[in-house]
Amino acid sequence: MKSMLPTKEETKKTPARRELLAPFASLQHEMNKLFDELRGGWNIHPSVFEQLGDFHAKVDMKDNDKDIVVSAELPGVEMKDINISLNGETLVLKGEKKVEKEEKEKGYYRMERSYGSFYRAIPLPCEVEESAVDAIYKDGVLTVTLPKSKDSIKNEKQINIKAG
Repeated sequence: MKSMLPTKEETKKTPARRELLAPFASLQHEMNKLFDELRGGWNIHPSVFEQLGDFHAKVDMKDNDKDIVVSAELPGVEMKDINISLNGETLVLKGEKKVEKEEKEKGYYRMERSYGSFYRAIPLPCEVEESAVDAIYKDGVLTVTLPKSKDSIKNEKQINIKAG
């Protein structure tokens, strides 16, 4: 039975056919063009991608009758590396994750490092009582409770819906 693969001598005799490679080269060119357009279309500076790193804080916000509760998942982040601030009607969460894990056993050595920073600016739907804001960090979850100001609770008006 003869092999379908060309021998070394046959490859030397047969020139590469550019027509066969053209569809793949064209596809690669189009994909590169697409990614360049996406980055350029959003007008994002390359340094922004560096700042994002590989760590993103997942955030949930609940608006109750009397307060707003924001919870953020920050696994591997130490409490001392978290900074919370209130800037007008915006809650700002930022911090840094630094994890180093080293294992030494007979016959091998392993060192893993994981770094990343996060920054989240969360617009609040109303004014809050800044002096009564409370933050608790437990098991990698940060919970920030922001009591609504008395004025924002008073000004809230329920609107009845009528059938049309």
